[in-house]
Amino acid sequence: MSGDPEVQALLIRLRELGLRPYSEAGLLFARRAIDAAAWMQRERPEVALVRELLVDGADGLLPARLYHPDPGSRLPVIVYLHGGGWVGGSLRIADNPCRELARASGCAVVSVGYRLAPETPFPGGLRDCLAALAWVASHGRQLAVDTDRVGLAGSSAGGNLAAAAAIAVRDLGGPLIRRQLLIYPVLAPPPGNPFPSYTENAAGFMMTSADLEWFWAHYVLSDVHHAALTAAPLLVDDLSGLPPATVLTAGLDPLRDEGRAYVDRLQASGVDATLVELPDMLHGFSWMTGVLSRARSAVDAAAVELGESLR
Repeated sequence: MSGDPEVQALLIRLRELGLRPYSEAGLLFARRAIDAAAWMQRERPEVALVRELLVDGADGLLPARLYHPDPGSRLPVIVYLHGGGWVGGSLRIADNPCRELARASGCAVVSVGYRLAPETPFPGGLRDCLAALAWVASHGRQLAVDTDRVGLAGSSAGGNLAAAAAIAVRDLGGPLIRRQLLIYPVLAPPPGNPFPSYTENAAGFMMTSADLEWFWAHYVLSDVHHAALTAAPLLVDDLSGLPPATVLTAGLDPLRDEGRAYVDRLQASGVDATLVELPDMLHGFSWMTGVLSRARSAVDAAAVELGESLR
């Protein structure tokens, strides 16, 4: 059990609400439950300009949303990729987190509505994110952003997509990413995961190891794709030349130790990488800033750091 009283109270509340593991409840429940997490977010922060966009995806246009805290200025831009186990999440549930990110960082934010699995399995979502990133980088004037100062951020499955996109962009030769913020990212294949946290935090803290395996099975559908290294960034042999990274992990998360391992590998490859671990926090804490004050402080601090690095 967490030593944080707010986390303890939240876990009790979720049990009272009858929260079921995603892996037991099924796809439609998972999508509804992910969108329903909005009740744990803080009140909607005001941002000077919020605008709906259509951006290029891999196979057509995608919905996206621009958050610009100062439309009269040409600000750095952060491309944000939402979580949801690759099967859920939306611009709507990511709205408050993106508002928080724009306000705290002082940067514009573009939230991308990439296609979801299992209808669009790997590598479709990643290809969408790469296409959207290229679109943002080529539309600086339209967005009133400085495309020489681009950051990349994502949480959970979105953290996986952000890390994979940073690797793919390095290999493809652009666009330039100045910094990446990875919030409790999925970085290794759940089946056979060797990290202690995968067993220590297997159940009882919202996200279970069985859930992660269930999400992965919907995202990576074939043996060929299972072997594709960009599906699991921690397995990539060469991590040199990647953008500086800040990785946030939760002490009660099955993914905790792979986040630690990724920072170790980035540092060993000569990449400026920082680990920020919240010992008593849960997976998903960046979407719980309305009920977890320590999560709110950590997310705001990471956003401030990201904005400062981009400026």
